[in-house]
Amino acid sequence: MAKSLEGRQYGFLTPNNNKRFVRALDHQQVAGYSVGIVYIENVHYPMMPGNVVNACTYDFPVRMKAVPNLTAKRLFDADPTIAHDIIETAKYMVEKEGVRAICSACGFFGNYHRQVANALDVPVALSSLVQLPWIKNLIKPKQKIGILTANGGAMTPKLFEGCGIEDYSNIVVRGMEDSENFSVVIHNRGYFDNGKAEEEIVSAALSLLEEEDELGAILLECSDMPPYAAAIQEATQLPVFDFITLIKWLHNATTQREYSGWI
Repeated sequence: MAKSLEGRQYGFLTPNNNKRFVRALDHQQVAGYSVGIVYIENVHYPMMPGNVVNACTYDFPVRMKAVPNLTAKRLFDADPTIAHDIIETAKYMVEKEGVRAICSACGFFGNYHRQVANALDVPVALSSLVQLPWIKNLIKPKQKIGILTANGGAMTPKLFEGCGIEDYSNIVVRGMEDSENFSVVIHNRGYFDNGKAEEEIVSAALSLLEEEDELGAILLECSDMPPYAAAIQEATQLPVFDFITLIKWLHNATTQREYSGWI
């Protein structure tokens, strides 16, 4: 563990157990955040409820911080100079703001997942794609996982490998970069028709289901897609994984509390 985290304490406080010795990390100014989320600084479109960077998405507090000078294009292009800024941004949240795990608000942060995980002393899940090995083990061996992504062209072998996925033969990808409305997340035009965006994404999911005989689950790569997860699930009747399933998993793992109840 890094020296900056020495003395860090876990523990759920109640009125009955809060009279205890406690210690603060050096220079920590805020507390109570389980998950820290790094996001793209320069974007321009509506952040709907369900979006990773909309605070209303969560029933627990999350800490969010922009990576300086980061654009979607740099992220899609896997610009290698981004890694240092991501690490510094994440370290600040861990060491100065007390977060217990780090996630992101774009699946293409996965190009830097291993570098960031190696640099930090807390759990790191930098892309929704890190769920793929787990999903693969949940479904039948012959079944496939359908991925809906904001940018199909950026779904490279390097991205998969960066997220710890060496075998992606059971994965089928459908990009939304040519859609009329959801493509707002790429083109940054500042507005879109949310109802039509939902129709576009549900249609893409249904086309995957129709084209693939053995589709066992759907994973939403993009942090802007969780608002439509329920509609996708209702239409396909498949399990749907996304950034929010990942963030809730991180939250639950880092906020364990004792059980109570009747026996």
